[in-house]
Amino acid sequence: MTVGKKLHQTLTSLESAKASYEQFAQDTDDKLAQQMFQNGAQQLESLITDLRNRVNYIEQEEPQYKVEQQMMSGQQQKQQ
Repeated sequence: MTVGKKLHQTLTSLESAKASYEQFAQDTDDKLAQQMFQNGAQQLESLITDLRNRVNYIEQEEPQYKVEQQMMSGQQQKQQ
């Protein structure tokens, strides 16, 4: 697995965890638990933003790590 794919996979995992935290906050009536889950979701959002910025930077500096480009070039090779 390439670095680009690993970074995108990590972003997807973080986004999924954030969605779970938000759902947990909605599903509970315990105000303390709601606040805990909302704080966790906010912390994850900060991590997601930081990682997304890093991915964008890496993809600009090292175009070979662009996942979309890799997928398209792979499809083109299959068609040939």
